Formats: sequence, structure tokens, C-alpha cells
Amino acid sequence: MKPTITVIGTGRMGSALVLALRKQEYRVVIWNRTKAKGEPLAAQGAQLAATVLDAVTAADVILVNVNDYATSNELLQTDGVTSALRGKLLIQLTSGTPKQARTLGDWAHRAAIPYLVGAIMATPNLIGEPGCTILYAGAVEQYEQSKAVLLALGGNPVYLGDDVGHASTLDNALLALVWGAMFATLQGATICTAEQFPLAAYGESIRAILPAVEESTIDIVRRIEQQRFAGETSLGTVDLHSGGVLRLLQLCQEQGIDPAGPNAFIHLFQLGIKAGHGPDDFAVLSKFITSYAK
Repeated sequence: MKPTITVIGTGRMGSALVLALRKQEYRVVIWNRTKAKGEPLAAQGAQLAATVLDAVTAADVILVNVNDYATSNELLQTDGVTSALRGKLLIQLTSGTPKQARTLGDWAHRAAIPYLVGAIMATPNLIGEPGCTILYAGAVEQYEQSKAVLLALGGNPVYLGDDVGHASTLDNALLALVWGAMFATLQGATICTAEQFPLAAYGESIRAILPAVEESTIDIVRRIEQQRFAGETSLGTVDLHSGGVLRLLQLCQEQGIDPAGPNAFIHLFQLGIKAGHGPDDFAVLSKFITSYAK
């Protein structure tokens, strides 16, 4: 018999989760602070709950997908809801930091609430599709026992181990990569526009350069992992890359383009060069990101 699933939070992503579960014929109970957002889902067979307590009491598995952990904690950490959650699987799909995930995990452990953390690596339109990737962390037995539900949400669930912070860790690390590329794309498009270079040609050139970008970024990660920074076999030294960024900064100044991006890069290059790492591989700059945080 399939478990009853409660979904707390029915914004765009939460609604997609509900519809994916309904497609697989799960009984789904929903709660949202704004009741009207749940009414279209009720028309699709979901059951509207009047309160969070009612929603939790009615289900075997509880998915939470709200704005942030503060909201999640406010909804879950009341005496009645905490008691109702005891012994039921809580799957936290709210975006947050590893620390927030572990803090909620500590609370769940004290309250005898089985707990998984998920990080959705997809847009709402991909939820439930075979290629939809959702990262999970927590006790392996909880992951395996809930596998059918997880597969209903996305066909490519990825288990990252029992440290509940690791789903958020990888989520944020990958988002840093994505946002870096997106902001760089904005910078490049602005340069092309300023220089009256056709954006269509820029877009096609991005596709052509992606294999080289993939190779260099993976090489950086491997070098950091191995602490292998010598420049003899480098794909690009600090000196080499810093010269290119200085040219980019000059172009921005010539065209009146906001230099915030290249200025941020220059800061790290200057730290590396000042410390004598100009001839070393670009990956050595990771040392200065780490030390800056301290």
C-alpha cells in the first residue's frame, strides 16, 4: 500500500511536487499559508488541510518546501506538530545551508523523527521527469525505504551519504558554478553589445568553448583535491590569467561597463601574486578564498 504524502508549501516548486506524486497515484495532503494556492491542486485530487498539524497527522511522509529554514522551523517546531511527526519520515526540500540542515537534523533526532534532506537540482517543469536530479542526504535506511516516493519526484535521485549537511553543500557549490557562468554571460553579452558584435554569434561561440571550460574546471577541482599547484603542467598560471583579466578590466573602462566582476577576480589574483604564486596554476587561488573566510 502506498504511503500518504503531505506537502507543506505549494508555491511553484511545491505544486510541481504535488502533481508528480498525484501522477503516480499517491494520496497527497497539502497545506499552504495562502489557501488559494492549494485550490488548483485540490482540483487535481490533493486534499487540503486546514492546519499544519492536520496535514502532518494525515500522512506517513512529510515533504517541506517553503521559502527558508526559518519558516520551516516555525511551522514544524511546535509541540503538537513535533509530536505528530514522531516516527514519520520528514523530507526537508527547503533550500538552506549545511549548518541549517544539520541543526534541523539535531532537532529531528531528539524528537525521534526520521529525517532526510533533499536539494532539488531542477526547475519546476522538470519535477517527476526521468532526468530530474534531486540530491539526498541522511540515514541510508530512510533513503532506501522511501525510494519509490523519491523516484516519483525525479527519476535521478542521488544519495550523498549520512551527513545531512551534504545535500546543501553540493547544492550551494554547484549553484556557485552556475551563477558564476550566468553572471559571466551577462558580462560577455554587454561587451558584445558595446562593441556592436552580434549576440547570436556570441551564443554559438559559448557552445564551442564549453568543452574547454569543462576540462579546465574539472582540472582545477582535481588540483585542489591533490594540493597540486606547481605551474609546470598547468593549463593556465596565475600570471597568465591575471593578464587576461586586466585586459578585460581595461575594456570595461573603455566602454563604461560595470567592472565589478573583473575587479573581484583581480583582488584574488593580486593576493596570489603578492604571495609569490604568479608562476603557479590558477587553482592555487583557492588558498586565498579559504584564508579570506578566516
